[in-house]
Amino acid sequence: MRDNRFSNGTSAPVGSSGFATTAAATKPEDDDARLFVLEGQLNTLITELIAAQKVGDESPILPDMHSLVEDSISADAGSNDEATTKQIEAILARLYPVEQAIMQTPARTIAGLGVKARHAAYVMSQYWEEPIDRIDWDARVTRFLIEAVCRFANVPLPIVKAVADVQP
Repeated sequence: MRDNRFSNGTSAPVGSSGFATTAAATKPEDDDARLFVLEGQLNTLITELIAAQKVGDESPILPDMHSLVEDSISADAGSNDEATTKQIEAILARLYPVEQAIMQTPARTIAGLGVKARHAAYVMSQYWEEPIDRIDWDARVTRFLIEAVCRFANVPLPIVKAVADVQP
């Protein structure tokens, strides 16, 4: 009985070349095109989400006019908040499958790895809210790894809250 613990997944022992099998299974179009399409969709949805959040944060009147129209606005504010919330929820519902697809799609190039790193930075954006010396060890490791991959892939980090890193 053969022990399969030391095989490389192509039924060849470790150390032997599985290149023939791998080369036959790899197609020329087997690049990161899908990841790049997903990145475009992610960027579009994030832009929509930021715009919707800004609309929800804006006051419909000037501060000095507040007392004049306070009563008439209170009823509209509730419906505006509800509409904004529904819009944000709709965007998030469209964003979820794109994020899932980015996580599940393997990167085959450095550029594809950059897409995945940028997505990770977006998801873990709280790691950039404080200086590096004020976040816990796990957050530092994650942040340093994402930043290193983005530098190596020559892609910028997504828009994250900028903080001045303070060195002790």
